[in-house]
Amino acid sequence: MLPWRETFDPYCIWVSEVILQQTRVNQGLEYYLRLIERFPDIYALANANEDEVLRYWQGLGYYSRARNMHKAAQLIAEKEHSLFSVYHQKKSQTAVLQHFTPDNIFQQLLEMPGVGEYTAGAIASFAFNLPYPALDGNVYRVLSRLYDCEIAFDTTQGKKHFRHLAEELLDRNNPRIFNSAIMEFGALHCTPTSPDCVNCPIQSSCLAYAHHTVESLPVRKPRASLRERFLNYTIYCTPDMRTLIHQRTEKDIWQHLYEFPLIECDALLPATPDTPTIDLTHILSHQRLHARFQLKKVFELPQIPDTIEIALSQLDDYALSRLTLRALSQFGGLL
Repeated sequence: MLPWRETFDPYCIWVSEVILQQTRVNQGLEYYLRLIERFPDIYALANANEDEVLRYWQGLGYYSRARNMHKAAQLIAEKEHSLFSVYHQKKSQTAVLQHFTPDNIFQQLLEMPGVGEYTAGAIASFAFNLPYPALDGNVYRVLSRLYDCEIAFDTTQGKKHFRHLAEELLDRNNPRIFNSAIMEFGALHCTPTSPDCVNCPIQSSCLAYAHHTVESLPVRKPRASLRERFLNYTIYCTPDMRTLIHQRTEKDIWQHLYEFPLIECDALLPATPDTPTIDLTHILSHQRLHARFQLKKVFELPQIPDTIEIALSQLDDYALSRLTLRALSQFGGLL
């Protein structure tokens, strides 16, 4: 059993939902356990600095999720009266439900940075058994096949239509069990490819099965072409194993993460002869990154604006992008 399904703590459920927005369960579980161990409640998360939060998030990608989660924790911790503070004090669902109406709980959740209708519905139903649907990718897939719906689920019209379908199906007496069941059904049985339709318990009600359209559903809106970017990194290394890094501060990919000195231009720069070089391609949601990492041994580190000097052994103290971690792992014993 997954740990976030064995608790009614809205904080733990919220953390799990943020992690799982763009992460597979088997990968997210490890991060969830680490985060909850280090930040066991919303106040521990609020009191941490952002660099530490990003370091614990390192490798999950979509770092705006971690920044929004941290910002939300800080905003909630400042409030004297919130559903999280009441639960923290009483450790009781009943106490929260005595203080707030269901609509008030849902609205409080929607006001949190980074929380939309799906996450708010998931927390409201799993923590407090309130009748709100939780529409993740698995649920969209199940509903689109069950109703043979060709409306793109990731459009404004589609989201509204599928929410209506979910609300019609929702078991209002047991929303916690219903939401969990339909999500698990999509994850384990009504899978994206090769679903087990022959042994499906709701086969007789599935319009997509009757119309032979299972494999073509769900429908997504056309995706924009990927933006191509070229990143040229230099990893400086002195004989005493010192290097330079800088923090990304602009509103762009990997905001507030650290990386090696970078030149971004219209192409990869020529590799320096006899310099260990690694080329990597990294695909994000709307961008394809072409990166070249060159390991340059120097007796003295150059003066580069906005960089800080650290020991290579200190890299674990800084939150790095997955791309940078991949490069470091490939350089291996050279560092």
